[in-house]
Amino acid sequence: MNLARAALAAQGAIAEMALRQADRPAALSPDPFHVAPALTQVMGRLAAQPDRIMRAQGDLFARYLDLWQATARRAGGETPDPVVSPAKGDKRFTDPDWSENPVFDAIKQSYLLTANFLNDMVAEVDGVDPLEKRRVEFFMKMLTDAFSPSNFLASNPTALREVMATGGASLVKGMENFQADLQRGGGQLSIAQTDYDMFKIGENVATAPGKVVFRNEIIELLQFSPSTEQVYEIPLLIFPPWINKFYIMDLRPENSLIRWLASQGITVLVASWVNPDATLATKTFEDYMRQGIYEGVAATLEQTGVDRVNTVGYCIGGTLLSATLAHMAAKGDTSIGSATFFAAQQDFSEAGDLLLFTNEDWLKDLEAKMDEGGGVLSGQTMADTFNALRGNDLIWSFFVNNYLMGKEPRPFDLLFWNSDQTRMPKTLHTFYLRRFYGENAMARGELTLDGVQIDLSKVKVPIYVQSSKEDHIAPARSVYKGARLFGGPTTFTMAGSGHIAGVINAPVAKKYQHWTNGALPASLEEWQAGAVEHPGSWWPHWAQWLQARSGKLIPARDPAKGPLKPLGDAPGEYVLVKS
Repeated sequence: MNLARAALAAQGAIAEMALRQADRPAALSPDPFHVAPALTQVMGRLAAQPDRIMRAQGDLFARYLDLWQATARRAGGETPDPVVSPAKGDKRFTDPDWSENPVFDAIKQSYLLTANFLNDMVAEVDGVDPLEKRRVEFFMKMLTDAFSPSNFLASNPTALREVMATGGASLVKGMENFQADLQRGGGQLSIAQTDYDMFKIGENVATAPGKVVFRNEIIELLQFSPSTEQVYEIPLLIFPPWINKFYIMDLRPENSLIRWLASQGITVLVASWVNPDATLATKTFEDYMRQGIYEGVAATLEQTGVDRVNTVGYCIGGTLLSATLAHMAAKGDTSIGSATFFAAQQDFSEAGDLLLFTNEDWLKDLEAKMDEGGGVLSGQTMADTFNALRGNDLIWSFFVNNYLMGKEPRPFDLLFWNSDQTRMPKTLHTFYLRRFYGENAMARGELTLDGVQIDLSKVKVPIYVQSSKEDHIAPARSVYKGARLFGGPTTFTMAGSGHIAGVINAPVAKKYQHWTNGALPASLEEWQAGAVEHPGSWWPHWAQWLQARSGKLIPARDPAKGPLKPLGDAPGEYVLVKS
């Protein structure tokens, strides 16, 4: 009965999805990643090298013979070593049955042999445009990940045990979860990654006390309350990425970067970007520079009574800050005294797999989506793109948990934030993707903003650059190349972990490590060779650098008593707007 109920629920959900998508032909594109031309190139090159294909197939067949022999030996009571093992960090096959049960072990190893064969064959192709080859590699990885036996009920021992233990109720619940995710996505599958009802902005996330002291149509400026009797004179103004909301820096009190900075005697202000709707569709990169950086800096100077500020740019916010610093340098504006960059890129020649989403075919599809959405790109589209970069962790693990196991996703503040994406204005977003990712215009000195040519070598203020060793969005090599473009003293640091955990790593957690090196040689590899490893968070290293550039100690500032009249309490209004 439960199996029948689950099948009916799945059938109904899929039928509803098909009906909702019927009037949107673009949603039914047979090649949404525009991989066909690149695949044709790669397959054509392989066809021209039959000897390579023969060797690869011969090797695969030999490995399968080894697997069959090992399986037969195991059936006879022996314990042979595995022919192939999952890569380090692969969480799909952690259930003991994947190794202890001979059937599931054979299924697992057979899959790994075939997946490795396909991925390696593409990786070893030569004579193909590197970006096109990379596109096929990315697609092949997505394809082989999708066909993992862990993603199917009949070949997933954990899911099968759950079905037997619940009498099929887990499948019914899984299909109910499937229906709910389709409804939440408006006919497109939006896989729940956490319990969204558990988190309330301003109540259990984004709780650092403070005031909104300035607002325009692009930003709200938040000034946070001090936690020390004295603070450094020069305040810190943080520009987060506008594709996310600022409270990644204030999830919980114990890992809040904002609270930690306040405890170090820093006056912290943060730009909370608007979640734009169709009325802001024509906002440009220059608008975000003028109304975001310039007006945010001016309001900070007025509120704190100083002549310069220290700044932070996180991810895409750092790209904008970099361009603005060069714009200021050309104009002789000295209102920014130093800049720190968290996982931010200036040179996009090695910008990671996001480069695959910036060719003209992809951008035309994107523009059509934005036109359909009134001139803005939906937050869900942005989330889908970032999830695709880490499919096993951010798609398939939840597919298995929610649908095959019938479990509810666990409450996790980071994933709540990750799903709280903002919309993107069409003019701004397409300019950014074309000029930065597509053309690498800023690094090449070919970018002009408001009539000013952007030259990062003219930026002479002290720069601190943070990268993360395992960052898949702003790869460390890309960040390092950007660090070498500035004309002033630049400090480069590498943290352990990735794009988020590498940045948001409170010292109290005592996790990961970081590397420092006072030199800035020609390549990241040379920098790493001379770097010193330190345990734990990089925050204290940065805090020392920042405090040395923050002036004298003065009585702590009350956000409510500055020259700018408070417009409300932190976290403000813009952060509450859902996409």
